[in-house]
Amino acid sequence: MMRVGLVIYDSLDSVSGGYLYDRQLAGYLRGSGDDVEIVSLPRPAYKRCLTHNFRPSLAERLFHHGYDLLLQDELCHPSLYLLNERCARRTPIVSIVHHLRASERHPAHLMRRYQHIERRYLRAVDGFIFNSKTTRSAVRKLAGRMVPHAVIYPAADHVPRVSEAARLEMRATRDEPLKILFVGNVIPRKGLHLLTAALAHLPPNTWQLMIAGDTTGDVPYVTWLRAQMRQAIPQGSVSWFGRVADDELWQLMMASDLLVVPSSYEGFGIVYLEGMAFGLPAVATTAGGAHEFVTDGENGFLIEPGSVSELAARITLLQNDRRRLLAMSLAARSRFLAAPGWAQNMRRARDFLEEIVGR
Repeated sequence: MMRVGLVIYDSLDSVSGGYLYDRQLAGYLRGSGDDVEIVSLPRPAYKRCLTHNFRPSLAERLFHHGYDLLLQDELCHPSLYLLNERCARRTPIVSIVHHLRASERHPAHLMRRYQHIERRYLRAVDGFIFNSKTTRSAVRKLAGRMVPHAVIYPAADHVPRVSEAARLEMRATRDEPLKILFVGNVIPRKGLHLLTAALAHLPPNTWQLMIAGDTTGDVPYVTWLRAQMRQAIPQGSVSWFGRVADDELWQLMMASDLLVVPSSYEGFGIVYLEGMAFGLPAVATTAGGAHEFVTDGENGFLIEPGSVSELAARITLLQNDRRRLLAMSLAARSRFLAAPGWAQNMRRARDFLEEIVGR
């Protein structure tokens, strides 16, 4: 049995693919008899996160609390990069890396600062769990070194799935506008503005857009985006659902034809795999880890980040060719069915953590 401290921001119940991964890992460890204590840090603005490094009480809790292992969500790196360096410790630290801040787009002066801080954090841990090979490559490039690690993909067997091919055929070939689903926090990185621009080029009454995601993360962006939609998109073509519970999200996926989340970067993009459980082809970008399971032209499309014309062309293709839509829907379902489940993946994660503790 291991005694593990899991360091996260806010609540383990927070909504994102990264938090889902952390919940699954914590749950599996507890189910295996391990004692997992959640160390929840407040998440203020980035600069204030840096002050956490100078709190003796936090250092005491992390490094003098009798843990066999410290698991840290890499999202917390600004709060931990100096603590990990300075504390005389024997507790091994494993960082769960979903997505580097340095992989996002930032102004040059901020990017230099972010890279410096994140690099120091990455160099001060003893091991990594990566959600994709792409994330591993990004860490190796930024850190300039590599320590023991494991690539453990997310899973999606926590969702129901469409099991009947006939049901997918009825959905794909129905004589209705193409039902497009966007799922994600409504922030610039997720690319909803690009989808809006692409849909503005398509004939009206040939598509419907459903948006499921938190709209409170970047209020100025959401306000601007709604104004853009009012100007460029026919009234009644877009439905905003806000943040939804899982059951409602599964219903939206069941009713949709296509999942489009044209993010500027995703470390993995678990929502694409969740959509595949419902036979939804995924439209993602070539930036990040989606290419590790979205096969362009087979179970989805991979477009260049920011390419409105390419995005519009792919949507138009499936709107006009419903047999192609059906073939891609079946391929998406097959890809989901071939993926290992959470229990299998988290078992590998626990085996890796036991190796780290036993060193």
